[in-house]
Amino acid sequence: MLQNIQQFYGKKIGGIDGHIGHVKDFYFDDQAWMLRYLVADTGPWLAGRHVLLPSHAFAANSFEAAEAADNDILHVNLTRRQIEQSPSIDLHRPISRQYEEAYHRYYRWPFYWMPGRGDDHLTTEELREETLPQPGEDPHLRSTQAVTGYQVRATDGPVGSVTGLMIHGRNWKIRELIIKGAPKIADEELFLLPESVDRISYEEAAIYIKLKQNDVRQLAGGSTVST
Repeated sequence: MLQNIQQFYGKKIGGIDGHIGHVKDFYFDDQAWMLRYLVADTGPWLAGRHVLLPSHAFAANSFEAAEAADNDILHVNLTRRQIEQSPSIDLHRPISRQYEEAYHRYYRWPFYWMPGRGDDHLTTEELREETLPQPGEDPHLRSTQAVTGYQVRATDGPVGSVTGLMIHGRNWKIRELIIKGAPKIADEELFLLPESVDRISYEEAAIYIKLKQNDVRQLAGGSTVST
């Protein structure tokens, strides 16, 4: 089932032994179009601190359960103590691969960027000996909050702006970009497949797609178009 990521901002997060905080943001991989982390604001519990919670920490149906009318909490399979002692994160700086390694080592979770080399079977000593990536590597992690509002540009001009992302709640995959159509393009929301994205320019706050404006007009009425 697809769900709009907008509906999860601000939801409460519950740990194994108590309240953790609330959802502030998500980080996604702009190459694989996967949500990699949920950003939790710990509120008064850990004043002024934000923590990352990856998909490994949530049950497969946690998003669907949180959407239910009688349940406004996302449940994470971690204790408050585990989260309190996890590596801190500065949201004002890009997330480095070195930070991700430290984070995954702390929780002993597999490295998603190394297919087939999950660290769940390694000893503590083997984890320490894993080769660190070179400084400057770009993990392609981007804020879902940040890309909301980005202009979407076809090969021959602007077509609208991003208003949300449709995700698959069980595998954290981004399935569609929700776009508010520009004048003369559409009077309603459009749905664009990630495969149509050519590149994202964070300097220009724009998403470039591999379609023409006329192609995007076909999206009116709720259908999706890809290259």
